[in-house]
Amino acid sequence: MTQGEQPMTLAEVEAIARAAHAAQRDKAGRPYTEHLQAVAEGVRARGGSDELIAAAWLHDAIEDGALSERWLDEAALTQRTKDVVRALTKRPGEEPEAYARRILAVPGARLVKAADLAHNADPQRLSALDEPTARRLTRKYAAMREHLGLTADEH
Repeated sequence: MTQGEQPMTLAEVEAIARAAHAAQRDKAGRPYTEHLQAVAEGVRARGGSDELIAAAWLHDAIEDGALSERWLDEAALTQRTKDVVRALTKRPGEEPEAYARRILAVPGARLVKAADLAHNADPQRLSALDEPTARRLTRKYAAMREHLGLTADEH
């Protein structure tokens, strides 16, 4: 973002995220944008700022290849939003502990990840998956909540 340039509105960020992920489906075959919307709503419900809600809409965009690192670098977003998106972008082969440490090091990233984990671990969402996948993901999400120090009422 150049000096004097206004950051994108939440509506603009949402439109970009929806377009970037339009063809993507989640593990249950649902439109992936439903997950992004749920995470954004979760961030809002947890008292997150517009900067964090924007990061929620974009939290998987780089990791999933929906948008590029260059796009993020050049986007009219605040530095905080960009930092949170980068913190939430899991790197290939990255250990969960290292990923959690990076999230914890960036103000606001833990709140967005808490909303992400809450939606990912939603029993109704998991019930649409086959039993082995649901069990594996439940363990994975519980471990990440533990790494981030999230209590049951925070997820």
